[in-house]
Order: sequence, then structure tokens, then C-alpha cells
Amino acid sequence: MRKDDLMNNLASVEERVAAACKRAGRDRSEVTLIAVSKTKPVEDLQVIYDQGVREFGENKVQELTGKIPELPQDINWHLIGHLQRNKVKYIVDKVKLIHSVDSYRLAEEINIQAKKHNITVPILIEVNAANEATKFGVKLEETKQLCEEISHLENVRIKGLMTIAPNVVVPEENRAIFHKIKVLSVDIAEENIDNVDMRIISMGMTNDFEVAIEEGATHVRVGTAIFGERNYNI
Repeated sequence: MRKDDLMNNLASVEERVAAACKRAGRDRSEVTLIAVSKTKPVEDLQVIYDQGVREFGENKVQELTGKIPELPQDINWHLIGHLQRNKVKYIVDKVKLIHSVDSYRLAEEINIQAKKHNITVPILIEVNAANEATKFGVKLEETKQLCEEISHLENVRIKGLMTIAPNVVVPEENRAIFHKIKVLSVDIAEENIDNVDMRIISMGMTNDFEVAIEEGATHVRVGTAIFGERNYNI
């Protein structure tokens, strides 16, 4: 995509984020915009980086590890896609946050690999709020128990929740989903579980991030609105 188009796209997204924050009575600083760059060339990421963005999200481990050496080292990388246990070792020391933990076994593997690097890894629990058969994530009613189980792992820290809402034509249709995640976040926070923090709510993408912000999202994952349609032929 042309540089000017990328810059204009980012400016438009920023305006929409700010407007959603204003409608919700929130400060713009409360929302982190993650530029989701899957299938996009490093040249496009560099343009967005040069506009001041430092938070980038990738879905696949291989793509993430390929881009890291090609771009500035002060980028905060977010692994937002499904993570297989055998891929954990490749990214555990390279990402700021893993958004997609939905089982104890995955958290356990992250813990094992974190110990090898003598680091503590921040994670989010992925919740399948709409109980979609095609989506990963733990069920709403099982999330609190999973948090309690993972809380005992020494080198993993739960920082909040993540969800991928249904792909809908009308963003408003996902408001109830986002509201459920916010309520669940508050409920878990009130449990005061050791090593479990609920400050982050990662929800909302290109189609519905404004509604997500209005319902309490702290991190929104925006790809297409910034970089254009994905290229799945690469």
C-alpha cells in the first residue's frame, strides 16, 4: 500500500479511537491501539512505526519471528493468534504480551520456557464469549477457574482477558459480548487471586473496535482499517 494511504488510514483510526473514548467518557490514554500486521510487508509496518506506533500484533509465530529482526527493536510485539505449545519456545522471550492463552497446558508450557530464560511472561486469557464452535477460547463460566489454576505457575502472570467477537455486519450486535467480558473482568478482579490482574481487556477489531472501547476495552487490535485487506497468497 502507498505510504500516504497508510498514513491516512492510521489517522482515521486514531480519530475513531479518540471519538469512541470521548463518547464513553474515557481518556484516550486508557486505550492501546495494536496495529495488526499479519501478511503485511515490513515496509508497511515501518511506515506505521514512523508515525509513532509501537504496539504491533501478529497471529502466527513464524511471521512474528521473521519480522522482529527486520524492524526497530523498541517495538512491543503482541502474539494475538492461536498459539501451539510446540511454538512457545520461539516467542516466549520476544513478545510483550501473549493474548491467546486458553488452557492450563499452554500456560504450563509458557511457564517452562519462561523459566529457561529467567523471565516472567505476561498473558491474557482468551475467552470464547459467544461460544462459537470455530473459535478458540475458554467458556465464560470456566474462565475464573482457569485463572485460579494458572495463578500458581511461577513465571506466568495473568494481566487480563481477550476475546474475538463474532464477525458481524452491524458492530452493535457485539456490544453484549463485549459487555460480558467487562463484567467477567470485574468479577475476577474482585476475587483478588494472587498473580492475577484484570487491568487489560483486549477486544475489538477493525469492524467493531469503537463499540469495544465504549464497553471498556483497554487494547484494540486493528489490522484491515490500517493496512488494508490481508493477502493470504503470500
